[in-house]
Amino acid sequence: MEQAAGPDERKLDSFGVFWEKYGSIVITILCLLFIILAWAMGRKDWDAAEIVFYVLAYVIGGHRKAIEGLETLFKEKDLDVDLLMVVAAVGAASIGYWMDGAVLIFIFCLSGTLEDFTMEKTNQDIQSIMKLRPEEAVVLQVGKERKVKVEELQLGDVVLVRPGERIPTDGQVVEGQSAVDQASITGESIPVDKLAGDEVFAGTINGQGALKIQVTKPAEETLLSRIIHMVQEAKNEMPPSQLFVERFEGIYAKIVVAAAVLLMTLPPFILGWEWDKTIYRAMIFLVVASPCALVSSIMPAILSGISNAARKGVLFKGGVHLEHIGHVSTVAFDKTGTLTEGKPRLTDVHPLGSYTEESLLKLTASIENLSEHPIAKAIVQQAKDRGLVLETAQELTAIPGEGVSGSVNGVLCKVGKMVLLQNQALSDSEAAIAKQLEAEGKTIIYVQADQVLIGILAVQDVVRPNAREAVAALKQMGMKVVMLTGDREATGQAIGKQLGVDQVYADLLPENKVSIVKKLSETGKVAMIGDGVNDAPALAASSVGIAMGAAGTDVALETANVVLMADDLSKIPFAISLGRRTARVIKQNLAFAIGVVLVLVVSNFLGGINLPSGVVGHEGSTLLVILSGLRLLR
Repeated sequence: MEQAAGPDERKLDSFGVFWEKYGSIVITILCLLFIILAWAMGRKDWDAAEIVFYVLAYVIGGHRKAIEGLETLFKEKDLDVDLLMVVAAVGAASIGYWMDGAVLIFIFCLSGTLEDFTMEKTNQDIQSIMKLRPEEAVVLQVGKERKVKVEELQLGDVVLVRPGERIPTDGQVVEGQSAVDQASITGESIPVDKLAGDEVFAGTINGQGALKIQVTKPAEETLLSRIIHMVQEAKNEMPPSQLFVERFEGIYAKIVVAAAVLLMTLPPFILGWEWDKTIYRAMIFLVVASPCALVSSIMPAILSGISNAARKGVLFKGGVHLEHIGHVSTVAFDKTGTLTEGKPRLTDVHPLGSYTEESLLKLTASIENLSEHPIAKAIVQQAKDRGLVLETAQELTAIPGEGVSGSVNGVLCKVGKMVLLQNQALSDSEAAIAKQLEAEGKTIIYVQADQVLIGILAVQDVVRPNAREAVAALKQMGMKVVMLTGDREATGQAIGKQLGVDQVYADLLPENKVSIVKKLSETGKVAMIGDGVNDAPALAASSVGIAMGAAGTDVALETANVVLMADDLSKIPFAISLGRRTARVIKQNLAFAIGVVLVLVVSNFLGGINLPSGVVGHEGSTLLVILSGLRLLR
């Protein structure tokens, strides 16, 4: 058996947590305190005490950076800016400039502390996602309640979620009704009503009613777990620009060291400088030429952008995708389930003869009431929405690929395609109705009663409420917008015209979508947005694959680089705009960092700055580019 932790162990654990959180602040304060004490000792001409306190300031403030720099030097056979700073400080002390070197150590230490805090601020929104995962669940077994760890839940278990509790698993409501706050997962601001049969997600908050939920996914495969996994990937994956800068840093540091060595040896012979002045200028050069600001120009901006996007329901799987989306010139949408809701809806009811809309719809829905076909469900749903009471149909017969027949109150009815009606001739007015509906890309349903055509209905996969606005916003940003669909040409063109896309590609198989994405990529970066298994190859082939988070399949979510958690298409223009802003901020940071280095290096050669001024200019520029990156949190 494991023994409980004793008082000493608990104290150690508490100290470890405290030190991890506040250790860098303590070190910075101690470093400053020792510098002040050294200065005070110098004022009293207590030289030995002055040197002791300066040494303590150097050791306390610079030991961590010195260790990191030496590890890089001996293990990776490379130089980094940490070692350059420490060498510059020690060099200054060696020629009697103890205060200058100590100020360098302190500001470098302060810079690291502030950088830790700014990076922590950058990650707060992402880390808050981790806290959404409940630790325990109440499982119902033979009418009894039992608390278990969420990781122990099995498929098929039924869990009880009381009002106000966080839902512990992805599942299906089997009993009860409530409004569930899904903002943490999908970004929806208004709670969603949940009834028996509805899907719920782990990490969402139950409202006013108790729910019994059947587990449909193990803990590691819930939508929340996938989000956490994607976030961790995003934090660990570096964009190409950052990888380039880090490779450049190693080469640049070697050049700086070589130049500093030349500065230490040549000026006394060429310019007649004294040796202490020569070494002092070389130390300043080591400080001001170091690429700290350059290295810090990218990742704070990237992480801030990812954090901002996550807060608004857009998950980037890595900084590389935030960079890429800012350079997209073409946006390709899948149609069904992406631009449209993916569920047919009854859009038109044209009664003929003596029938009214209500009587035609009631009769048709009575025939279709027991069918599981999506079109039948759309008709029945419309009838129920209108409050119509359906009749019980007799002698129902499904005719595959054509429709269904049956009798209602002794009237023989047929509902389906034209072929089901044995190609009954249409009058001119009836033909005109059918032609208009076909031109709009709708699926036509003919209704016959006792061998007489009594009505024409039409269903269509309706566009998402904000799809038209999203397309318009993208075009306003200069994007080319295309739609890819497996539907027939007429349907695709009708939806495309309704949405205002630039081009429609119809009758496509998955491999055709890939070919088109590759062709579009020849003229620039392409973002592909989809939701289904058939979209996964095109998502993978695009520069940036974007999946619908709520409606999307597991395959689409795994393949995509970006996930829209609430299926909100208006977030696509936002994501592209954020990518562009991120690119602008990074360019501004890089230009500023390079400019400061050049000014400081030239000033050093002209003798216009001392070591503290160089330190303030160098470390100040580093802090400014970090704070500049944090602008993207807005």
